[in-house]
Amino acid sequence: RCCCCTMTALKTAVLLLILLIATSCCHAAGPLKKRKERAAHAAAEREKYIELRKAGHDEVSNTAEAKALRDYRLRAKKRKGLLRKRKSSLAAVLFPGVSPEEYMRGEDISMFADLVESKKTQVPFEFYDLPTCPAPEVSYAKKIRKNLGSRLQGHDLKPAPFAMKVGKDMDCTPLCMITMGGKKLRWMRKLVERQYRVQLSLDQLPVLMRSKELNYAVRGYPVGFKAPPSYTGLKNDEYYLYNHLKFTVTYLEDPSQFNGVRITGFDVHPVSIEHQIEGEVTPGTKVATCNADGAPAVVNDPSSYLALRTGPTGDSLKVLYSYEVEWVASDLPWSDRWDVYLIGSPDDDIHYFAIVNSLMVVLFLTGAIATIMIRTLRKDISGYNEMQTLEEAQEETGWKLVHGDVFRPPQWHPMLLSVLVGTGAQIGFAFSLSILCAIMKLLNPMNKGQTLTAILVLYVLSGSVAGYVSSRIYKFCDAKAWKQNTILTATALPGALVAMFMVLNLFLSFVGAATAVSFLTIVALFALWTCVSAPLVFIGSYFGLRANKVDVPTKTNQIARVVPEVPWHVQPIVTTFLGGILPFGSVCIELAFIMSALWLHQIYYVMGFLLAVLLILAATCAQVSIVMTYLQLCAEDHRWWWKSFWNTASAGFYLFLYSLWFLSSRLDLVGFLPVVVYLTYMSMIAICFGLFCGSVGFLSSAWFCKTIYGAVKVD
Repeated sequence: RCCCCTMTALKTAVLLLILLIATSCCHAAGPLKKRKERAAHAAAEREKYIELRKAGHDEVSNTAEAKALRDYRLRAKKRKGLLRKRKSSLAAVLFPGVSPEEYMRGEDISMFADLVESKKTQVPFEFYDLPTCPAPEVSYAKKIRKNLGSRLQGHDLKPAPFAMKVGKDMDCTPLCMITMGGKKLRWMRKLVERQYRVQLSLDQLPVLMRSKELNYAVRGYPVGFKAPPSYTGLKNDEYYLYNHLKFTVTYLEDPSQFNGVRITGFDVHPVSIEHQIEGEVTPGTKVATCNADGAPAVVNDPSSYLALRTGPTGDSLKVLYSYEVEWVASDLPWSDRWDVYLIGSPDDDIHYFAIVNSLMVVLFLTGAIATIMIRTLRKDISGYNEMQTLEEAQEETGWKLVHGDVFRPPQWHPMLLSVLVGTGAQIGFAFSLSILCAIMKLLNPMNKGQTLTAILVLYVLSGSVAGYVSSRIYKFCDAKAWKQNTILTATALPGALVAMFMVLNLFLSFVGAATAVSFLTIVALFALWTCVSAPLVFIGSYFGLRANKVDVPTKTNQIARVVPEVPWHVQPIVTTFLGGILPFGSVCIELAFIMSALWLHQIYYVMGFLLAVLLILAATCAQVSIVMTYLQLCAEDHRWWWKSFWNTASAGFYLFLYSLWFLSSRLDLVGFLPVVVYLTYMSMIAICFGLFCGSVGFLSSAWFCKTIYGAVKVD
């Protein structure tokens, strides 16, 4: 009976095992099948993309073939999620939570004018600074309110003078006639020569110039164009003005899904034409070259280009502005209307490669620190703790020999060091909060004005961090001028940046740039500084000074130890020069995308990658500083305070050098003022970058020293 029971139990166990294996195989077959299906689908999409490209289809039009090409090119960007990426649309990625707006046929719709800007200069102008038609009178409800960031960047969306109704085509319509004198004419010729482009928007879509033949799409339209003598037959270059605009608005209309019309595209085709003008011109005036009976279509014809020059007798140039509108039905979904704007932008794989490159640097440094902490330090600490005799203790060498001086406050400007470290901590805290807000969809990086406003507000609200860190370091240095320390912490960096900005603002105001800040904006910045930031710094300093002094594991000798001659590799100049290379190298690839977004008007929205790069930068700074400090202490040099700060703060210097390379290789700036604008703003960014890196390096070295000296027995 016992044998039968055993056999039954054995059979049951075998059956359960077989059932378990079969179930596991079924579960494993599911993901394997899905992976095969995804691979087959990806291969089919690639083959379709190759076929469409061979057939000569473009990627920028609104046809089904162009949409298929864009979908394949942007397939990596149309995914949301951290680990499990799910398919989405660019509208959901760039503008999360934004719903489409429906317009009824025949409804008035406003077009808005933004900046007139150029990649050759960093000095934009407002649309109505140009000799153009006056702005229309609109109600307050149609005006767009500006935030602080938009005011600092010069963005001021104003209603454009082009009136239109939803779904209603408009033939050539005279807008207004203006007279352009000598000074204004010379300025317009300069704008044309420097390739300024006018930025318009409709339903939050920037205007596009598309070319199916050349397969390109670019935002904005040029003010005019320059023709060389080989084209015109003249002795010098000739400048022509685009004074007629052909707008094409594509829309989606689906009564089964929604009421009204959704705008899915906004294009412009500029034309230069010398209209035949007789007398005054109003929107209803009949012009022979525009809206008169039998008038030909307005096209770019070399024989009728409008040259930017005065008449034979020096008369002022008369310019007639006109426009036409065409509404085109399209099957393009509203959620895919932003696809064409990202064609040609770097693929997300490059961001992954940048992060992998940075992680390799971090892993290398982690291995170096692990070697120091686990092998060298562990051996040193065990050897020091096993010393029994006085003779052995007197033979101490290396980093333990300076235990009585390692926590000696710096002799040179401890107040300045505490202010710099506190300010760097404030910058890092505010920037981290800004990125987290963007990741949590609390702010949209596509809205640059809102993003800059958020960064400024969060920096101001982080004043307590600077006050607390600065006062804690200053208190440890046994200094007494705590009021001066608090005031310098609140005013040093903002004061320096505001002084640079004010000098630059004088030049921008002199040339009438749109980025010149008004007096009210300066008052608002001053109010933020004095009424919010400074009190928060004082609050942080109060709690920092009230806290107990930082405990250290060793006592400081009354007489400072003489520092011997140190090897070349721990000389301050060498460590400062070498220390900033790795922190800068860990972010240089991602920095190229950020610089392109700042100065080349490209779109940057990958805040998740930016957070990862920020964490890698902080880890790299901490590890570089720890390694440099350990080598310095092994050389019996206890003066690590300032050196640990400059070893990583020098990354800001490398950032500025990179900006000089970017200026010479990627930018084609014309004139002295654009270069001054670029260098001024990049200097501000490099200073903040260096302060953050230096702060992380100093705090990491302080933690490292406290940790290793707390692990040894010191009499």
